[in-house]
This record gives sequence, structure tokens and C-alpha cells, in this order.
Amino acid sequence: MDVASVQTQLRAEKHRPALEEFRRAVPFYILLAPSFILLAVFQYYPAFMALYGSLFEWDIGTVPKWVGLTNFVTMFTLDQTFQQSLWIVTQLTLFGLFVVVTMPVLVAEAIFRLRDKVAAYWYRILIVLPLVIPGIVHILIWQFLYEPDVGLVNNLLRAIGLDSWTHAWLGDPNVVVYAIMFSAFPFVGGIAVLIYLAGLQAIPQEVHDACAVDGAVGFRQIWAIDVPYIVGQTKLNVILGIIGQLQGFGYVFVLTQGGPANASMVPGLWLYTNAFQFSKVGYASAIGVFLFVIILALTVINMKFIRTATY
Repeated sequence: MDVASVQTQLRAEKHRPALEEFRRAVPFYILLAPSFILLAVFQYYPAFMALYGSLFEWDIGTVPKWVGLTNFVTMFTLDQTFQQSLWIVTQLTLFGLFVVVTMPVLVAEAIFRLRDKVAAYWYRILIVLPLVIPGIVHILIWQFLYEPDVGLVNNLLRAIGLDSWTHAWLGDPNVVVYAIMFSAFPFVGGIAVLIYLAGLQAIPQEVHDACAVDGAVGFRQIWAIDVPYIVGQTKLNVILGIIGQLQGFGYVFVLTQGGPANASMVPGLWLYTNAFQFSKVGYASAIGVFLFVIILALTVINMKFIRTATY
């Protein structure tokens, strides 16, 4: 047998384990194929088409016209509504992030430190129970509470003699954003609380015991032990909050439809309006691409530069 034949045989022997492993894995790949195909068709293909469509002047019923980056230039130079919506969503996002790292943490700490485990269990149930109710119900309740004539908010103000404080809360451009913020009351998201609670329950009891021996109890223990330990959960809630605020528009759509005079318009709702009311699919795609880039950048910054403490 010549040298070339030996080398060929050695290479075949070398790759045989990999080929055998691939053959064994083929049935599993076949089982996973439908999931990946559906993911590609319903997730990645629409995202690619949005990126592609953002480079065209594309109105429904007309032939797309290549315009390059003109849609993006228009957003930041001519579209005052879009620019205003960025400031509005920034306010809502900052408020939402402040809420997600305050009240849910306090509620999770309160439940975690209950000595009665039965009571802690039922408090967890009470926190989760509102999630069963459709979100639209919560929105419509607040829409009724803010109603100028028969709404509970104005009637309470009148009852305590503060008639001058009454407003058309969702119809006043000066207060509508603050009304939307307050409609998140009592500012305790059930999912956020459960995420923090899971992080707190993962802290070894020995850590708390050692901290108590050193004299750190109460708020000092929370600040020195609990807060660093749940940085990972905080990062997750911050990411979910950013994505929800920048992408979402259903809440604003039901409450105000972006009014009055676009005073509560957010980018997601402006995207929807351009696509389905003005039929500007290309411009709406450009807004979607911009939101994707912003969300991706903020997520990377959050994951890379906010370090999770380890012990």
C-alpha cells in the first residue's frame, strides 16, 4: 500500500466518528426542522423584509421606489411627530425602569422575609392573580377612572374640595403623559416581583447567617447582600422593560390613540399609524428598523457593562 492510500485511509478514520455522530443526530434535526422553518418564515423573514422595505418609498397599492436612506433622513429632519414621540417614549421608559427597580424589589423583599411560609405562598398567589385578567381590562378601567365627568379621579377631587385640580386627564396635552404613567399604579408588576423573588430565594442561607453574625441586619443586609445578588434579575427586568416600552403601543392606543394633538404619540404607535392609516409601508419599516437598532444597542450595553456580582 502506497503512502497516498495510507493517508487517505487515516483521514477517513479521523472523520468517521464525526460522520457517525451526524448520522445519529439526523432524526433529531428532522424533528427540529419544522420549528426552525416556522421561525424563519414568521420571524426572520418579516424582519428581513422590514429592513429591505425601509430602503424604499413604498405605499400600499403602488410600485416600491428605491430611495436608499431617505426614509431615515426624513425621520430626523422633517418628521416632527416622530421626534416628539422619541421624547415621550423616553419619559415613559425612564419612569418604567425606575418603577421596575423599586416597587417590585420592595414587594419581593417583603414576601421573602415573611417568616410564615403559608402567608408568603398566598401573597405570591395574590401577586400573580392579576396576570390572569386580560390587560385590556386594566386599560379600560383606567380610561373610565380618568373620564372628566363621571370618572372616579375627578369625583374624588371634587369630594375633597379640590375642584380646581380636576382635568380632562387624557385630553390635556400638558398632563396626558403623566396620566399614562400613573395608570401603572400600584407599580407592582407580577412577573417582575416573581423574578426578583426567585433571585432572593437562590441566595444561600449561610450568606445571610454570616452577614447577621457580622452585625449587618435589616436594610444594611438588604443593601450589602440582597441587592448585589439580584443584579442579574435586575438586568433581565430592565431589558424586558426597555423592549416593552419601545415596542409597545397598545396601552397608549387604547387610552388616547396618541392624542390629544399627538401629545402621547409613541414610536410604535406612529409606526402603526403610518403603515395602516397612511399606507406608508416603507416609512413604517424604517421606524421599525430604527427601534430594533435602539433596543439592540441598549440591550448590549445593559448586558456588557452592568456586571452581575458573584460571591
